[in-house]
Formats: sequence, structure tokens, C-alpha cells
Amino acid sequence: MKRIFLCSVIGLMLGLILSEPVMALDGNYRNGDRLNPQAKLDASGFRETEWAELMPKLWNTSNEFSNLDLNAMDDGDTRAQEALMRMREIWANAPVEPSLNGARIRIAGFLVPLEESDREIREFLLIPYFGGCIHVPPPPANQIIHVMLKKALKGMKSMDAIWISGVLETQHFDSDIGSASYHMEAVKVEPYGEH
Repeated sequence: MKRIFLCSVIGLMLGLILSEPVMALDGNYRNGDRLNPQAKLDASGFRETEWAELMPKLWNTSNEFSNLDLNAMDDGDTRAQEALMRMREIWANAPVEPSLNGARIRIAGFLVPLEESDREIREFLLIPYFGGCIHVPPPPANQIIHVMLKKALKGMKSMDAIWISGVLETQHFDSDIGSASYHMEAVKVEPYGEH
């Protein structure tokens, strides 16, 4: 049972980051579901961006673990524990795509509030798949955007699917629920599905 749990966690973490976008047309998302935006330039001059673009093209964490036979390890195996710790460390320090620093982008993702008061959200993480940071481990830092707002969001909650628009910065941010390699002071936040 322990082997199954650890293999599942490591496999899930690798699978979520490498998976293709899927879209729940009914708005009922499951853990691991991704949104599927169509890349284009919107009327405000923000280029729709996909999450894969935030990772350097040659960055591949699976190479680091290719020599491990996870099926041969129990959760108590020190090699398995070390592999999980190493993966978390690699993901927390994931490299950025430097060409995106200063880019005007629009990106769809899921909202994970960092600060919420009186049902208003001023600071949150935007993540690429449903459930990340809450129900499943956080994605790599280069797949998390730390978002600050001048005007608080009202009527939105954790894991709502949204679009954000603004200037993306390569700036590291750590929180209790995940590390982000990108930062944005969003100029526009809107529910996903509205164009």
C-alpha cells in the first residue's frame, strides 16, 4: 500500500505538469483538469499565453528520476523519500523563461487565494490545473504566477477558473502553499469563458 501511495504521488506530480490541456465544458472541473485557451492577441494588446510557454524548452524534470524504479520501492524506502524531497526542491526552484520577463500576457488558470477578507481577494496564486496546492501537490514554481490586485476581487472563490491580464515579471515568491517563479500585478481579471 505504501509503495502505491508514493508512486502515485510522484507519478501524479510528473503527469500533471506534462499533461495536455483538457476542458470541462460544463464548468465542473476535476483534480488535474487544465483549461484550453486559444493563443491570440486580445483587443488590449495582451497575448494569450499557454502554461507550457512559461517553462524553458529544455527543462525536463523527468530526466532526473529516469534511473529510479519507483515500483520497487516502499514509502519507507529512503530512496523514495529522497526522490520526493528532491522533486519538491527542483520544482520549488524551477527555472523561468527569461523572454517572458516584461511580456504583456493574458493567461487562463485556477485561482488559489493567499489573502481573503470579507470575501474580497487581493492576492492569489494562479495555477494551471484544478486542485493544485489544495487537493494535490503544487505545480513547479515556473507554473505558478503570484498575482497582486489594486482593486479587490469580489464574488470569486478558490479554484475558480479565470483569465488574468497584465505584465509578467520573473520574480520568485514563496508561500505556505506553493512557490511561484512569476509575478503579475493584474490589470484585468475575468471569469474563464468570457472573452
